Amino acid sequence: MTTAVSLAAEVRSGSRSARAAVDESLVAITADVRELNTFLSVQGEEAQARADEIDAAVAAGRDPGPLAGVPVALKDNLCTRGIATTCGSRILEGWLPPYDATVVESLRRAGAVVVGKTNMDEFAMGSSTENSAFGPARNPRCPSKVPGGSSGGSAAAVAAGFAPLALGSDTGGSIRQPAALCGVVGMKPTYGRVSRYGLVAFASSLDQIGPFATSVEDAALLFDVIAGHDPLDSTSLPSDAEPTRPGVHDGVEGVRVGLCRELVDGCAADVAARVQQAADALADAGAKVDEISVPEFSYGLSAYYLIAPAEASSNLARYDGVRYGLRVDGEDVEAMNTATRTAGFGAEVKRRVMLGTYALSAGYYDAYYAQAQRVRTLVMRAFDRAYESVDVLIGATAPTTAFDLGAKVHDPMAMYMNDVCTIPSNLSGHPAISVPYGTGDDGLPVGVQVLAPALAETLLFRVARVVEAHAPEGAGS
Repeated sequence: MTTAVSLAAEVRSGSRSARAAVDESLVAITADVRELNTFLSVQGEEAQARADEIDAAVAAGRDPGPLAGVPVALKDNLCTRGIATTCGSRILEGWLPPYDATVVESLRRAGAVVVGKTNMDEFAMGSSTENSAFGPARNPRCPSKVPGGSSGGSAAAVAAGFAPLALGSDTGGSIRQPAALCGVVGMKPTYGRVSRYGLVAFASSLDQIGPFATSVEDAALLFDVIAGHDPLDSTSLPSDAEPTRPGVHDGVEGVRVGLCRELVDGCAADVAARVQQAADALADAGAKVDEISVPEFSYGLSAYYLIAPAEASSNLARYDGVRYGLRVDGEDVEAMNTATRTAGFGAEVKRRVMLGTYALSAGYYDAYYAQAQRVRTLVMRAFDRAYESVDVLIGATAPTTAFDLGAKVHDPMAMYMNDVCTIPSNLSGHPAISVPYGTGDDGLPVGVQVLAPALAETLLFRVARVVEAHAPEGAGS
């Protein structure tokens, strides 16, 4: 597939039309979307009209922007004005937002073309995109396997070549884990670096929007477009981000890299072997690589699965059958509310809402939610200590390669374990990225994860680019 960087350059120079690029994307989506169930909606006519506007701007001598004519897929929890935004849930089926998310506006200002909204686990709760109310998405590398989740549709869209770029959201690994399983690049920025305005909330202190791409440089380009202060988001960091793409190829000479044992131990042997190879490659490229242990990471999963459901319980209370979305009539307001939420939410959403409500209830708040927040603080302090001796950490993104559809849907704990390597960065709010690094014994992609301190996205992309450059041949490489 043509990279986003090269495609945008071709469109800006006039050597390729945006309309041709968008039509190519739409043809690919139409031909294959039923098999993979990647998209929940496709904006064909809107995308073509937007492409024609970009071509007209080029013809008139104007620069449409750094993503000129590049097709982009959006996870279906990003609000798009007048276009259905379902969050993979029946309770929002057919809801048309009256505004665009800030990141959607940023894409359009940069000349990108939105081609569709992608499938996802309902309200971003899941690790396989099997919790979607509209059927599971499939992995383009092997359609009998899951694409990961919750942003599985966005990862699959890029891996299948439907679009060079996509956006997802990452609450506990929901960009990085599907990126690893599908063999693409997926990055979670520092919390607050990208506006959450217009992102339908799951867990507000953890959610962050980030890019999917086929290369690290493309991911850096997309990050640069969407990053920056937004007064509409109270958690947005006050200063604008420095561009990261210019430093992507600066190498790792002298960079201190910590191979984190807690992000390797417990992983499948083939995944662990790839992580070790990536560490060796960084050493060969001039980095100083040492093993490091951060024991507190082992507590992350337990803390996350109290904090995230608690915040979800609060955020999802708004779906009451009164204000918007699905409404199932009842004999009184309470009956209507119960009937609406019973019919509108799937099993996993109900499970997490009940867990979160329990954790926040009188008599249990201190024992569960407050204690989980204390553990979160321990994890954050552990990161701080680690970054006194190293500049970045590396480890596995997911403990295994992609698993079979249906293999873990009836075992929530087995499903939750897929996030064990990604959750620490969500708890700390730090940036992290998954880079394809060859394949496992089954021939399916393996992702190597690079983690960096807050606001160190430039360094993160530099290290990730070196990992990418040394990746073995194979799916996603």
